[in-house]
Amino acid sequence: MTITSADKSQAKAIARLIMQAMNYDCCQFFAGENHTLEEFEQLMIKLVEAEESQYSYKNTLVALGAENIVMGICVSYDGARLHELRKAFISGAKEAFGQDFTGISDETEKGELYIDSLAVDEPFRKRGIATALLKATLEKGKALQLPAVGLLVDTGNPQAEKLYTAMGFKFVGKNQWGGHPMKHLQVVF
Repeated sequence: MTITSADKSQAKAIARLIMQAMNYDCCQFFAGENHTLEEFEQLMIKLVEAEESQYSYKNTLVALGAENIVMGICVSYDGARLHELRKAFISGAKEAFGQDFTGISDETEKGELYIDSLAVDEPFRKRGIATALLKATLEKGKALQLPAVGLLVDTGNPQAEKLYTAMGFKFVGKNQWGGHPMKHLQVVF
């Protein structure tokens, strides 16, 4: 396994894994009842291919297996850039679904490398890939000289929360995202 920066050509695999990380209920929430998950996936592929998007391949680390298969992803960015990077999602959702998410609550803030999405494809789970991606992302946060790395975990996902706390993440507050209650966890350097 190799952990490396993503390439634009990996956009479809990255988009699918971001959707897994979001969970399909959240994806459907953002698409709206009159649109499909396939339509949401098309939007996500465009956002991954874009350079100025929170979901951009430029913000993504990939875990590659044999023949460069994308086994997992971790999307992270400087929380200070959230509003700037989110513009692509807001305009994309308006165009594709007629949904206006201008007032969506902030997931992160200045002073934090924010882990937006972490996912490992089903056939590759339980092999330490998520842990390797998290370790690489913590190193990215240190290299960027940000004081913390943070993420949101769905309160209904105790298995993910267990992984994060084992990696040193601590509870810092509650949040709401995509219609789900979340916990904000951080590692402070």
